[in-house]
Amino acid sequence: MTRSGGGGRPARGPRPVRDPYGLLPAGTPVAAVLSVVGLLVIALATVSLANGDLPLTADGGGPDGSGGPGIVTRTPTPSNVIVIPDDPLADVPGTIVYVKAGNVWLQSGRTVRQLTTGGRDSMPSFSPDGEAVVFVRTRQVNGYWTVDGVGKDYRLEVPSIMTVPTAGGDATRILDGIVDPSGRRKWQGWIRQPVMSPDGKTIALATDLPDPTTSDVVLKLYTLRTNKITNLGLSQQMPLGHQDPAWRPDGARLLYVRNDRDGAKGAPRIYSYNPSTKKTAPVTAPGYLHPSWSPDGRYIAATKTSAFGTDVVILDAATGAELLRLTSDGDSWAPTWSPRGDQVAFLHVSGQVVDLRLAQLEGRAPAWTVKETIDITTSAGLDSLSRPDWFISADELPASPAPSVSPGASPSGS
Repeated sequence: MTRSGGGGRPARGPRPVRDPYGLLPAGTPVAAVLSVVGLLVIALATVSLANGDLPLTADGGGPDGSGGPGIVTRTPTPSNVIVIPDDPLADVPGTIVYVKAGNVWLQSGRTVRQLTTGGRDSMPSFSPDGEAVVFVRTRQVNGYWTVDGVGKDYRLEVPSIMTVPTAGGDATRILDGIVDPSGRRKWQGWIRQPVMSPDGKTIALATDLPDPTTSDVVLKLYTLRTNKITNLGLSQQMPLGHQDPAWRPDGARLLYVRNDRDGAKGAPRIYSYNPSTKKTAPVTAPGYLHPSWSPDGRYIAATKTSAFGTDVVILDAATGAELLRLTSDGDSWAPTWSPRGDQVAFLHVSGQVVDLRLAQLEGRAPAWTVKETIDITTSAGLDSLSRPDWFISADELPASPAPSVSPGASPSGS
């Protein structure tokens, strides 16, 4: 979304329409950053808030002042085709959800199925029972806001949290991002990366709702029974906020990324929040994001950032120590751990085309090795800012899974 005509930030108004996390040098065009693989992590950490959510003013000017879209998030491949390699190893168990051209897709083994249409969907994740997918959908709405005392009309891209049955059917709106106070004013909040708690009662998300004039985009909880948004009051580097919520399988911890910066460079860091004690503590040093829990809650797959790009690693959840690097190409990010515990899927870019790859783990934790890495899709053109998620039903899981971390344990030392 871009702004409609001029003006600065309104007093106590919504966040300014620029690099929303403030991690890029002033004037850096976000689309150009996305094309540079070596800076992919900065794009992921900053553009994740700008992907289809910046309001456009009526004159259609882009966020970079050029009049263009200012954002490129989808790779140029056919919107209705997912190619699966003719390789038995690509026949992975369970179902993986991802996004292509703004639509949600499901992949079970080597069979793929498009779940939504319309090209306005992103950031999917499974419900705990695997019966539904939770995701973000945007829609265009005419808005109005006062900037420096002057009212202006805006074209908004309003996000909502939606849910759709994995069996197919109509999507249902759970939470709307429209902000419509009394009078003529109409605006929107950010809604990013909704993930449902293991008990199915709460959704963790990054948002500035219910009032964008008083909040940055930070980790909050949305209670489904009461329709209430709770601000956890977690520390942040204003106005960079938080991203990447991830529930531990037992629900006793919630990982998230606090966005910091080192000069003009982003310095994301994984933190752990304890819902019982309301305490939080850092898990990693700066340079990690996109956490995904192992099924037993003892390890974390994450994206590691460096000057050479982004790679996928496995961390000790208790100490944050790096145990294994799954990739070394600088072109991989956004891992999701198989519920069986022996595979990690992740996004990978080659040229400008994003696909899904998989690392097969061998050995016993924590002394794994990577047996092999294979393609799960080929030339698919997946959306780079929507991390995949993975669900496997109980009857497909091992008969004797690894013991889970007890609810009283603390992987972050908090």
